[in-house]
Formats: sequence, C-alpha cells, structure tokens
Amino acid sequence: MEKYFAGLLHRAARTVSVLFAIVILLVGVASTSAQKDKKKKADQPSADSSKIAVPLTDEQQIDYMISEMLGAWQLGDIEKMHAKYADDVSMVSGSWAPPVIGWTNYLAIYQQQRAQMQQVRLERSNTYIKVVGNFGWACYQWEFSGLVEGQPVHSFGHTTVVVQKRGDHWVIVHNHTSQVPTAPPAPENTTPQQPAKPNGY
Repeated sequence: MEKYFAGLLHRAARTVSVLFAIVILLVGVASTSAQKDKKKKADQPSADSSKIAVPLTDEQQIDYMISEMLGAWQLGDIEKMHAKYADDVSMVSGSWAPPVIGWTNYLAIYQQQRAQMQQVRLERSNTYIKVVGNFGWACYQWEFSGLVEGQPVHSFGHTTVVVQKRGDHWVIVHNHTSQVPTAPPAPENTTPQQPAKPNGY
C-alpha cells in the first residue's frame, strides 16, 4: 500500500513539474510573441500616421485661441480663460473707467458681472489678425445676447486684442473692448427735420 501511494505521489509530483514546465514555456512563448508583435507594430505605419497633423500658422493659432477664450468667457470657465490671458494683461472697456491692470483685478470684475448673466451667447465676426515677430493683434466685431439681471439684453461691439507669443503659445496681453451705442429707431414721419442749431440760433 505504501508503495502504491509512493508511486502515486511520485507520478503526481512528476505531472505537476511537467505542467509547471509547460506553463513556463507558454509564458515565454507569449512574451516573445508579444515582443515580436510590438516590434511589428512599431515598424508598420499605423492607420492614423497617414493623417499627419499640419502645424497651424501663427494667425490660425491666434484665431483658435480667441475662439477658446470667448467660449470660456461664455461658460464662466475661469481656468481655461486664464490660460489665454497673460498675468500682466491690461484691459480697457468702452465705459469711462481707468484701465484694469493684471489678471487678478480683471477676474474680480468678470466674476461680478458674470454672476448677473444667464443664457449668455457671444458671437464673433469680421476678424482681422496681423502678426509681426512674437507680437500680433486681432480686431473683431461681436454680438452679445443673454439675460442680465433677468432682463433680455442684445448688444454689439468691437474688440481689439494685442497678443504675444510666450513660450510656445499666444496669450492676450492687452484687450480693448467697446460697445457700439444702439441707434434709436427711425422716426415714422418721413418729413425732413431742420437740424438743431447750436445755442438756439
């Protein structure tokens, strides 16, 4: 009986060692196969490599940056907006107010104004961009619509930004925005009016 169990134990041990050897062999083959597949994939051009990204011109980069900034402005995404403005940016508005110097000072004003707005929509048109070395400027027209303190507002204006290439991306270093006064509605009476004379004369 002991011999029987000893033989059985010996066969089981041999079977386990053979299985262990097979597992080691399979792992080695799988590893070698994976390395060959990696090398093949590295040597073969991928389907995506045929679509080589064409670098954008400076003008295109600035145009894209302005689009991202305006999108972030509408959404209230402060971090994304800050990435488009230099920390030492200067801002001039259409109102009779001193320039705002620095991102931190502008941020406080922006957050105060943005808190009063809902359903914000800002569209840009007629953009002109010029680049000279590491500086450039862009001017464009904009149309704003939304609710301000619950009241519908629709306005138009112009913006000019001065941009500078810092590192490998463009940032806004100066922003001058002004709103165009809305024209009064045309009078219904088409009879020509005499122009007003200065001092009543």
